[in-house]
Amino acid sequence: MTAARDVRDRYTAAFDAHDVEALLRTVNPAVVTVSPEGVTQGRDELAAYLEQFWEAFPDVRTVITETFDVGDTTFDELLMVGTHTGPYTLPDGEVISGTNRRIAVRSCYICTVENDLVVSLRVYFDQLELLTQLRGSTGLPH
Repeated sequence: MTAARDVRDRYTAAFDAHDVEALLRTVNPAVVTVSPEGVTQGRDELAAYLEQFWEAFPDVRTVITETFDVGDTTFDELLMVGTHTGPYTLPDGEVISGTNRRIAVRSCYICTVENDLVVSLRVYFDQLELLTQLRGSTGLPH
């Protein structure tokens, strides 16, 4: 196991436990995260995002299907699974109220670690796949 993988695994364990304090101990104070939902810079913005995400999906967890490491960078293919019970804010500001629908969204995380802390996390997922699961079979507005 690489040092970067150890850090990434601790991040994932804290994410799955919804333990924001443990998760923040794995990231650099100036961490940058990029996803289809937007960009966070620094621990405070990351914590605020996670708290909102966990409110929308209070039982969310990751199911990692593949991992690959190169030096200080980890690559994870995973499923993000959970139940949508709280407000979820889309990138355009629209809020989708809890639907009680289960999600299983294929995702890819690319994580760069320096000095045993995550400095960059890039998250990729298909927004239409998520919307389809939240709104029903078409993913179109109702």
